[in-house]
Amino acid sequence: MNIFKEHIQLILDSNLSFYHPKKFENEFNTPKKEKKVLLTIDDGFKSFYDNAWPYLKEKKIPFILFVSTEPVGNKGYMTWEQIKEIDNSEFGVIGHHSHSHDYLIDKSYEEFLYDIETSSLIFKKELGYLPTLFSYPFGEYSKLMRDYISQNFKIAFGQHSGVIDINKNKFELPRFPINEKYGEIKRFKLIVDYSPLEYKILEPEEKKLSKKNNPPKFRVKFFDNQKNINNINCYSNEGDKWMKSDIELVDNELTINFREPFLPRRGRINCSLNDNGKWRWFGTQFIIR
Repeated sequence: MNIFKEHIQLILDSNLSFYHPKKFENEFNTPKKEKKVLLTIDDGFKSFYDNAWPYLKEKKIPFILFVSTEPVGNKGYMTWEQIKEIDNSEFGVIGHHSHSHDYLIDKSYEEFLYDIETSSLIFKKELGYLPTLFSYPFGEYSKLMRDYISQNFKIAFGQHSGVIDINKNKFELPRFPINEKYGEIKRFKLIVDYSPLEYKILEPEEKKLSKKNNPPKFRVKFFDNQKNINNINCYSNEGDKWMKSDIELVDNELTINFREPFLPRRGRINCSLNDNGKWRWFGTQFIIR
């Protein structure tokens, strides 16, 4: 909690405001110049309710709490009464995080649908409505999963790092993980200062890799007005080794010549650009069976 409070204070000292999730949802397609912080919490652990919730309530800081319905009420998890308390507040918004919080990408499509629809029925029973914001368990999704989520929710989040901008696909939005492993204040200061690295095309659209498409044919098409694009650097973890990527940049289009296939379970690519002292960033994640 001490580090969490440091994070919050650093955001406030940087003259940044917190985005209310409902306002974020309603304004997503509206161009904006002001950078804001969207705070999200996954899983609905009781430790959040006991420690962070009183602090956020006191400070009136808005946030999304993504809840998986199966563990609700179990040891270490919040109860429905506690979830409703947050839901009834003016700044806590409940999001959908599946039923089982299992590795749904490993399931059949029918099992995936059953899990999501089971959770949706429970939300309607307990809260009286279906949440419109979704968070993929472990940030993992295939194109088939994403297409279903896009037809049944308004916005969805992964766990690949990056800064959200109006051009990002709103059913695979990035988030910077901030936890015990990645929560040191030095890293957090950098994240708060990052700006989005915007692009109009990112391929492949399919984030689930198999022997047939691993390594993938990776291509990013940037906007023509992106300045200093030649300063871009990418790092990737194919072969389970983080190294500088072998990139080619032609006419604002970036491709990567991967050294070898990605290894299970996750492949990651992070790219950054020094744009006259302003650091721009985007990341993407692949899932390997």
